[in-house]
Amino acid sequence: MGSDCCSPTLTVTTVHAHSNFQDFAWEESGLQSDFSGMVKIPAGEFAMGTNSALAYPADGESPQRNVHTNEFWIDEVAVTNAQYSKFVDATGYRTSAEVENWSYVPSFLMSKQDEDSVIGQSSEMPWWVGVKGANWRHPLGPSSTYLEFPDHPVVHMTWHDAHAYALWSGKRLPTEAEWEKAARGGVEQTLFPWGNELMHDDKHHCNIWQGEFPVINVGDDGYLGTAPVYSFEPNGYGLFNVCGNVWEWCSDGWSDNSQYRNSQNLNFTHQSAANDDTEKVIKGGSFMCHDSYCNRYRLSARSSQLMTSPTAHIGFRCVKDSTDKLLSSL
Repeated sequence: MGSDCCSPTLTVTTVHAHSNFQDFAWEESGLQSDFSGMVKIPAGEFAMGTNSALAYPADGESPQRNVHTNEFWIDEVAVTNAQYSKFVDATGYRTSAEVENWSYVPSFLMSKQDEDSVIGQSSEMPWWVGVKGANWRHPLGPSSTYLEFPDHPVVHMTWHDAHAYALWSGKRLPTEAEWEKAARGGVEQTLFPWGNELMHDDKHHCNIWQGEFPVINVGDDGYLGTAPVYSFEPNGYGLFNVCGNVWEWCSDGWSDNSQYRNSQNLNFTHQSAANDDTEKVIKGGSFMCHDSYCNRYRLSARSSQLMTSPTAHIGFRCVKDSTDKLLSSL
């Protein structure tokens, strides 16, 4: 499993009413022809993965190979708290973390007044603590509120929670190939959209851990937790925060010997949801990444998470097929 060093696992016991959203008439949302806040990614091949010595062989990150995608549109930023709240207001949807009434939060971000809400910690990653009442509405614990962070990415999302929003908005979650192609911004064979050096022009370009992990985070990039979605400079396609900030769900099921690893010139299309115990691919890294521990904020890096497991550093962005735009203009 690629997420062994990245995310604690919270296996929820209740997978609730996700199937209801399969029948949701997204045309009624009024968003079916809305491509605002999205950028168009051209059809064609790109070089996916890497041959770099930095690759994690166990993750199936290498070798580099040519992959083809159709033209599609992708959100320029991760879905925000403000956007997700509109979905919840319109549908009454409750996320898995709300139903379970707890989720994982980094201990260093918790308020002292929430200490009584701690119900345990991850045995493998003790800097993650289980907090009663932590969910997207209360991202750092029950005393916090998403209203403090309206332009930050929504977190504590299971794959199902992200998928439900995507259906409601007339979109879908990206395939891993679509995500990586868009994240590269038209530049291939580099570690990051801005080049191969983490620091470029003596500036920080992403929200990750600075300091000694997991003891000291000095926050030189300006953030200890999540950053607003329009922070830092966009890549060549106009996407923000494709490296760091929050991990982002993809539609693909996880395999460290995935079809991508040994395939050439394939056109990957939307993959349907698998069983609830299936791991899904997550991409991009998060504010918890540090090169001494989890150097997976590189463009080619990949990891995984159980579909039913939310944390304070996993969010998502959506895609839309270009054919949707053609149909909406008829």
